[in-house]
Amino acid sequence: MMHLTHPQDVLFVLVSYLPIPKMIGEMKTKPTQYAARTLNEAGIQPDLIIARSEVPLDEPRKRKIATFCNIDKRNIISAPDIETIYEVPINFEKDRLGLRILNKFSLRSKKGEGLSQWKRLVRVIKNPNNPRVKIGICGKYFTTGSFVLIDSYISVIEAIKHACWYFKRTPEIHWIDSESYEKNPSKVKELRNYDGIIVPGGYGSRGIEGKIIAVKFARENKIPFLGLCYGMQLAVVEFSRNVCKMRNAHTTEINKNTKYPVIDLMPEQRLKIKEKKYGGTMRLGAYPCKLISGTLAQRAYGCINISERHRHRYEFNNCFRKELRENGLVISGVNPERDLVEIIELKNHPFFLGCQFHPEFKSRPVRPHPLFREFIRAAISN
Repeated sequence: MMHLTHPQDVLFVLVSYLPIPKMIGEMKTKPTQYAARTLNEAGIQPDLIIARSEVPLDEPRKRKIATFCNIDKRNIISAPDIETIYEVPINFEKDRLGLRILNKFSLRSKKGEGLSQWKRLVRVIKNPNNPRVKIGICGKYFTTGSFVLIDSYISVIEAIKHACWYFKRTPEIHWIDSESYEKNPSKVKELRNYDGIIVPGGYGSRGIEGKIIAVKFARENKIPFLGLCYGMQLAVVEFSRNVCKMRNAHTTEINKNTKYPVIDLMPEQRLKIKEKKYGGTMRLGAYPCKLISGTLAQRAYGCINISERHRHRYEFNNCFRKELRENGLVISGVNPERDLVEIIELKNHPFFLGCQFHPEFKSRPVRPHPLFREFIRAAISN
């Protein structure tokens, strides 16, 4: 964060929408003039005006705004409608927004390749000829009535996009309601139509058995699978039930009396919950993880020691670690401080991996997260 030492070291940006009357066919600057005048009455003179509109701002409109808002025409930035949000920085630089901000604070620009990498990304995103990768997200927060709530998993969605664009592919994301598999288990065969399956995080019992059915199908039919947080825990539950023959194995979040609590609270967490002190019962923020050499996870990261962001309460129960490993479960990542299982995977599978943390939080448009990258690589090969 920049430390502002003087009153003049403040940037005031007015963002205003310029409507286009249907009958006249031209942008109207009056709303922007009014907004600037209102700011002036409060003693604020904007340094920049970002003019939102359906089409790029033309020169006559820029001159008019400059005149009536008492601002340099060069500091009026056009922000028209665009195909993808990732095009916004490129669009702003057409009016050299970055330079305007640097000049305001008397800063020098850093040397580098500028936006060339970002421009390459946008070309990939907008290329209609990219091969498609069909990914199914099996969750329970998608539907409320007749609405599809895709923003419930927005970080996961963007991480999938980043990884697909890395391979110059176009993501085709489909929402799979896990509750539908509980009502009709045979419907799970539709997962054969996908290149890869993700079971994301979540809480509660709703749709859980449907997710477990999906995990089982992906495991048995060699469909690339990525389990995130709760998705990893349910992969452990599924493996315990169907491979280790632990009938009705479960997480104690759902079944407190299960004979095989393969996912459980740590003792100190249980005590806090008993005392209704819920505030300190979640593992939040960044925690270290040590990877096992030669595993899928280690090859993806290309190193041994990593740090990832967490947001969960229940953990892999180490009481069952030996038995699950003897039956083929690979524990490829462990928190070295408390010996907590962070990553599980399977051998003899194109890609079957679950992680206790949330890798989607660290994915970036031009630097996809290693686990998402390798998941999409497997999905492409699939």
